[in-house]
Amino acid sequence: MKKKQHILFLCGWYPSRVLPENGDFIERHATAVALQHTVTVIHCITDARLTERTAIVSETNNGVTTHIAYVRPTKNPALKMYWFFKALLQCLEKVGTFDMVHLHELYPFGLFALYLKRRFKVPYIITEHWTGYHQPQAEQLPFFQKIISRRITKSAAFVCPVSFHLQQAMQELKFEGNYQCVPNVVDTSLFVPGVKSKELTTFVHISSMNDAHKNISGILRVVANLQKERSDFTMKFIGVHATKFLKLATTLGISPKHCQFIDHIPQKELVRELQTAHALVLFSNYENLPCVVLEAFSCGVPVISTNVGGINEYFPAHFGTLIKAKDEDALLQEMKKTPCNALDYSTEMHRYAETHFSPERIAEEYTNLYEKALKNSL
Repeated sequence: MKKKQHILFLCGWYPSRVLPENGDFIERHATAVALQHTVTVIHCITDARLTERTAIVSETNNGVTTHIAYVRPTKNPALKMYWFFKALLQCLEKVGTFDMVHLHELYPFGLFALYLKRRFKVPYIITEHWTGYHQPQAEQLPFFQKIISRRITKSAAFVCPVSFHLQQAMQELKFEGNYQCVPNVVDTSLFVPGVKSKELTTFVHISSMNDAHKNISGILRVVANLQKERSDFTMKFIGVHATKFLKLATTLGISPKHCQFIDHIPQKELVRELQTAHALVLFSNYENLPCVVLEAFSCGVPVISTNVGGINEYFPAHFGTLIKAKDEDALLQEMKKTPCNALDYSTEMHRYAETHFSPERIAEEYTNLYEKALKNSL
């Protein structure tokens, strides 16, 4: 039996009362690691409704204890950094002793990870998810941020991007480190295959609904053309403020029977929507390794996606189709030929998800890295 450690998750993103869905993929990592270790999360975020300077909310869910510091906004960046640092120290007082730090989001919270390494002599590893390290977005990174980020990665025991594609992007920025890719987590006990209609083909898109990133408008243009070719389908868009695209759908002449917009729904309802879909459609301009693709596999749902980021690193050929970004004709052709009675690979797809993305699998991968990091720090 491997030794149980106390892992301090230091998170730049994490679900909170300000942004309930922000960093939910990090929450899944924390829950997975908690299967084998004691996990405490520290997160800090500004809250415009706050009257006092700082308020800390602590709670325990799914075996994970969280200390979230809410800080009053300020337009002074130096003051904001100082307030955040003080808030993180206040959270740290509630944590007690810990064995190592697991940093999520390299910058700026990596500065605190460096401080903890020097102050308490504990190693840290980094899990990185951010698409901002890819070109052309990376061109917008400030020079100072890149210099500090290089110091943070070089001082980490391990740097764990969620895809090899992200690793390459970070290395191109000269972020040197001991790299070890670890993918995102899927609750494979919740995301399981379901029953689908044999009469109506259902497509689903689940995302943050950020058009520049997810190209929702491109999907809608394809749906407008698809309804000229077939009538036995519906396309569901699910995500925060999804209904903001209703106006564009109306402008494009899309029939309401072919297009639905569903704002944020609880995860259990989201699972049901995914289970009943015949295909997940992801038409992103850029990505790393989207959780929703892995969740679709776990539900036995084929995926039509653009071949961007690290998606092709975990994409068996018969689990769906990869197309070029912005290629609306290719998406149209794939959606035209998606039947409601396709060959069923749901059992194989679910087993694949269990093998690669289950909480147990990811917990084991991180446990091995924690042990190596702690051993090398002696």
